[in-house]
Amino acid sequence: MRTILFDLDGTVIDPALGLFACIRYAFEQCGEPPPDEHALRGWIGPPLHHSFEASLGNAGLAASALDHYRERYEGGAMYENTLYPGISELIKALHGTGHRLFIATSKPVFYAKPIIERHGLASCFVEVCGAELDGVRSDKTELLAWIVERHGLDPTATTMIGDRRFDMIGARNNGIAPIGVTYGYGSVPELRAAGAAVLCSNPAAIWSAVI
Repeated sequence: MRTILFDLDGTVIDPALGLFACIRYAFEQCGEPPPDEHALRGWIGPPLHHSFEASLGNAGLAASALDHYRERYEGGAMYENTLYPGISELIKALHGTGHRLFIATSKPVFYAKPIIERHGLASCFVEVCGAELDGVRSDKTELLAWIVERHGLDPTATTMIGDRRFDMIGARNNGIAPIGVTYGYGSVPELRAAGAAVLCSNPAAIWSAVI
């Protein structure tokens, strides 16, 4: 029985609609011009507080922006996302064949869990694992190490599926096989450079890669 860890944003759900709206709102509330559409794509994957700090160049202003982001996000934008075509069927099929499935996301679990529940997939996962609101476990290497220890996983029988380099690097740092998906927000060169063992262009290709 194999264990499969799924990233959330860019792998299971496309969060762009709600996430981009919240980022723009946060910048506007801080009196700063928001990133353009192209730059916003790079915000999906890394921890948000890092992105705010890098963009605003001020830790205090970044913290304020994150508060504004969460205000908008918790107001309903967290549910402004869509499942990628075929991903629900893949998750249910893998669960049905006895695989142990986990969500492993840098998004706070406070948000990730109700999102998975809203999409009717909670029963397929052993646990939805993510960061804490204070940023603990927002680093993918740290998060995956925590999941392995918490559930006594065998890394050599575990696969991490994600769309950004953070997923691939976190997996490799923990001895876990990294599979990259190209339908999300990471590029093929990014995923290959980060050590993706396999690249999948759609959920059906994931099935072929793990079965």
